[in-house]
Amino acid sequence: MKVHKGSKLLFLGDSITDAGRTRPVGEGLFDPMGKGFVNVVTGLMGSCYPEYDIRIVNMGCSGDTVRHLKERWQRDVENLTPDWLVVMIGVNDVWRQFDMPLITEQHVYIEEYETTLNELVASAKTSIKGGIVLMSPHYIEPNPQDAMRSTMDKYGKVVERVALKHNVIFVDIQAAFNDALRYYNANTLAWDRVHPTIVGHSIIAKAFLNAIDFDWNHMLKEN
Repeated sequence: MKVHKGSKLLFLGDSITDAGRTRPVGEGLFDPMGKGFVNVVTGLMGSCYPEYDIRIVNMGCSGDTVRHLKERWQRDVENLTPDWLVVMIGVNDVWRQFDMPLITEQHVYIEEYETTLNELVASAKTSIKGGIVLMSPHYIEPNPQDAMRSTMDKYGKVVERVALKHNVIFVDIQAAFNDALRYYNANTLAWDRVHPTIVGHSIIAKAFLNAIDFDWNHMLKEN
């Protein structure tokens, strides 16, 4: 696995990352990671790699756009000094253009999205020595011609482009959901096509873990 022993992983994003995590910092007692994919990742890492002592922190915030990430970057990333940073942002940057079309000051258009994401990753590379993972936003809609799905795909391509530019790990979450949609109706994976069920969150967790070369049989091999 690419994550080394004793590493501190920080997950940053919107409500999909947040999923009801503990405030002000998502770690500690009483289900601090929330009920989403970060919680799934925490359970799998702890059960398959118990000797690694990996520390996970969830700093997702519901409703966030990349603009919000920039505003809280010092407090929620740099001050917490992670070894690894995992970012999944973009759903609200796109969604506000569709569910609040007249409130344009809350829209984050693709040029600002790319510029800001580039700035944040460049900043993170100066202090984060373990690794950075960028995960694409998603819209769980099987029709790629749907207006919101089509726009989300464009933002996903931005994430891929930024990851390639900075030589960091890219995880295509939309592609993972596209594979699942061969078997599931979209409503089974997310009632609003954005906020996943536990199956949807597990799809995100699996895609992330595969991207960092997680060995699903590690515990069995150790024994």
